[in-house]
Amino acid sequence: MTEQLLDLTQHEIEALKTRFNLADAHTHQQQSPGQQEIVAALPALWYEAEATKQADLEDRFKEVFFRLHGQNSVRAESTMLSYAASISTLVAGMYLKSHDITVSLVEPCFDNLPDVLHNVGVQPVPVPEDALHDVDRIYERLAASVTTDALFLVDPNNPTGFSLLSHGRKGFEEVVRYCVDHDKLFIVDLCFAAFALADPRFGRFDLYELLDASGVRYIALEDTGKTWPLQDAKCALLTCSRDLYEDVYNIHTSVLLDVSPFILNFLSRYVEDSIEDGMASVRDVITRNREAAQKALAGSLLEHIEPAVNVSVAWFRIQDGNVKATDLQRHLAQHEVYVLPGTFFFWNEPERGESYVRLALARDPGEFLASVTRLREAVDGYGV
Repeated sequence: MTEQLLDLTQHEIEALKTRFNLADAHTHQQQSPGQQEIVAALPALWYEAEATKQADLEDRFKEVFFRLHGQNSVRAESTMLSYAASISTLVAGMYLKSHDITVSLVEPCFDNLPDVLHNVGVQPVPVPEDALHDVDRIYERLAASVTTDALFLVDPNNPTGFSLLSHGRKGFEEVVRYCVDHDKLFIVDLCFAAFALADPRFGRFDLYELLDASGVRYIALEDTGKTWPLQDAKCALLTCSRDLYEDVYNIHTSVLLDVSPFILNFLSRYVEDSIEDGMASVRDVITRNREAAQKALAGSLLEHIEPAVNVSVAWFRIQDGNVKATDLQRHLAQHEVYVLPGTFFFWNEPERGESYVRLALARDPGEFLASVTRLREAVDGYGV
């Protein structure tokens, strides 16, 4: 079956059938004590949402979300909500297509980004993530490699965990400076930004203050879907510069009316809970599971690649050059362990991904430990 799969999401659907699912980055960990109290109050939240205006619930959600993230410069009226990040990406892609805007997209990244763009008739051109690794050369590298009208980055990146925040403010400042000087539309997927916020080495500065002060044309995509254990109840946020707003809004309203008022009410409580606990419920499970994966796989065929940001996925290099990710993934699936092969992340040159696999970390720690224990056994049995 796996040989017929066309993208990572199809792999993730197959993984839902397996005992040890380390494929999708959706949140499958159990509720924290504070979150358990929210779940216990679900009937009250339902009736509260029923009695509250949609606009008020939207405003409240935007306010608490951006307050948590320290994005105090966001103009709430410039932010549009949708029920999934893929919908916000679709809207961005439709905007690009309607204005014949060409785009360079970071590689590697999760393959639904280039797939969504392809499906609306936009053909992305790859820009290598390593063009962003040396802060003193970001401007130079982008000027040499980007030949399109727009630049589309993912920060922190999935699967590598790289972030421009590893350079402090300067990384984003250099990208924005390049985009302003070369008249590029800047699109940035911030769907994993909560993990930078939760990582004590980073946090977030007010990116929207930088964007708006610079005069850059931009579209920023944020999300709740990878942050809290909400059984895929989620909301994505699309924020754009003033000059783009009318056109993007008109596309957005052609796609959907609103996000469920109950979901908005429910999500706002989770955001408030993370404000109160300083993101501990998000940070602790990811940190614990990353450490468990590193310990379980130490000395094996798989070498952990340290991410810049402690995101909810782990990127491993296959140390034997004769072993391909697609073959190893298939072997592991036969042992009821499902990981993602690196090939699809390298959406323009899949062969480059044959040296990598990705593990998801947002799992109950007890179940995760059992999964990586089985993973180690299956890895050690490969080719034996």
